[in-house]
Amino acid sequence: MEDQAKNQFQELIEEIFREEASRVLASLIGSFKKFELAEDVLQEAFLAALERWPLEGIPARPGAWLYTTARRKALDRLRRSSVLDRKQALLVTLAQVEQELESTPDALVEKEFEDFPDERLKLIFTCCHPALNQEAQVALTLHTLGGLTTEEIASAFLLSPTTMAQRLVRAKRKIREAGIPYAVPALDSLMERLDGVMAVLYLIFNAGYTATTGETLVRHELCAEAIRLGRVLVELLAKAGLRESPELLGLVALMLLHDARRSARQGEQGEMLILEEQDRTRWKRSQIAEGEALLERALAHRIPGPYQIQAAISALHCQAARAEDTDWFQIAMLYSELVRLTRSPVVRLNWAIAVAMATTPGRGLELLAALESDPNLQNYYLFHSARADLLRRSAQWEKARQSYHRALELSHNAVERAYLERRLAEIAAHQNLE
Repeated sequence: MEDQAKNQFQELIEEIFREEASRVLASLIGSFKKFELAEDVLQEAFLAALERWPLEGIPARPGAWLYTTARRKALDRLRRSSVLDRKQALLVTLAQVEQELESTPDALVEKEFEDFPDERLKLIFTCCHPALNQEAQVALTLHTLGGLTTEEIASAFLLSPTTMAQRLVRAKRKIREAGIPYAVPALDSLMERLDGVMAVLYLIFNAGYTATTGETLVRHELCAEAIRLGRVLVELLAKAGLRESPELLGLVALMLLHDARRSARQGEQGEMLILEEQDRTRWKRSQIAEGEALLERALAHRIPGPYQIQAAISALHCQAARAEDTDWFQIAMLYSELVRLTRSPVVRLNWAIAVAMATTPGRGLELLAALESDPNLQNYYLFHSARADLLRRSAQWEKARQSYHRALELSHNAVERAYLERRLAEIAAHQNLE
């Protein structure tokens, strides 16, 4: 029982750390302007908490305790560095920090941390600066704001820890050498930069919601992190007194509505279930309600955008008690507007599917035929899978079999491949009966 209680206490400390780490880290980076130093001393503070909190109890303000402890460890490191490196800039930093720390009692530092504006908004925009490539933005965002280890991020994107570590090092070096400011951009460029931040969150969510490779269909930790970071961004913009972004609300709504269906996407044996096969009683109604409320807030601004439209499509799916109750006509209309806004071939693919469901599979196949020459779709397995599905619904078994085979050749996810093989077996059974 003693070991069990000890493990539970350690799990509680780790949960607190996950909740507080990103704000503490953002404040440390704001104070010292050094990513590596901030990350190292925060880790040391966490280790100190694991040693001291079981004996002394969890402090009333754990985030402030971690910040104060990490801040003092940073001072110790700067002192040791000054012995070996007498560079003027370092001595100036040391003198400033030492004077501030020595003249400020710990209790006051903790109170200042609690009262000081949240620095995470600066950290989000720093991690997603357009000077960094998108892969670096994603990795750095997950590492600093999501609190994921290098190994966890590498595993999620099926990369080696060494490769991911190199990406993180290069991203931090770029921030340092390019003099990327640790700040929220000016209002006149904020919305432009916000688009990039939202794109990173959307990419993280999609990487988790439909894993393109590997043995699992969904990487839950990435979906959860994207949603959490989206909520944080909405909250931080409001606290900073900045105007509400309807597209950001739409993005968070979209992620919530998709994620609400997550547990129903696989059957008891782990097999993939498409939307019409899912047990809708397993959908998370509280999460759907939250997503719908955010969508209503976004639409009230009357400034439609791609994320809001996608969220509206997802909401229509969630509102249908049965697959056959789905308002495919409305969904097809929304997709047509999305095509107009994005010109994306993948969106055109989804529009063709929606039209097929609203009218006939034949009409959908006509629209897909117009996309066959698009180089972006020729090696996209979902294009061939969608075409196969419409051919199957039209009882064109041989053509459906060929398209499913092509999709199978292009798919690298074990769960999706099993789904395609199931469809091929069904088609073979139909052909044997003829």
